[in-house]
Amino acid sequence: MPFDAQDLRLLDLLQTNSKKTTKELAHVMGLSNTAVYERIKKLERSGVIKQYVALLDKKGVGRNFTVFCHVKLVQHTKDHIAHFEKEVLKLGEVVECHHLSGDYDYLLKIYVRDMEAYRNFMVTKLTAIQHIGSTQSAFTIKEVKHTTAVPLN
Repeated sequence: MPFDAQDLRLLDLLQTNSKKTTKELAHVMGLSNTAVYERIKKLERSGVIKQYVALLDKKGVGRNFTVFCHVKLVQHTKDHIAHFEKEVLKLGEVVECHHLSGDYDYLLKIYVRDMEAYRNFMVTKLTAIQHIGSTQSAFTIKEVKHTTAVPLN
């Protein structure tokens, strides 16, 4: 879907604060309320805007221990991949899962309370999934940058 400069500006504004009213967005953009409303609806219908969410403070909800876990399957077969992906979708602690090239098959981003919670997660949930050959975990010391915004320029 082609975007003009106004679409990109609107998307940028919405990524910064999607709670702004159509009137507030229209004022900032120098457009009418109707024009902004129609642009938003077009972006929603096309699937470019997938959903609106509240971004939570991990520490505030007791999930500020971030772990990146590489997972290697015993075999890289279609059935093993499908099974792993189906099972990982059920794990609430996993906030991102990426199928990778290279030495490991997957990279998981996991939010838990602390090291003990991570150990419990590994023992009772993750390694209970069939066909996992090995894992390697790295723990966040300090989050230097975190954004949910997709770069538009």
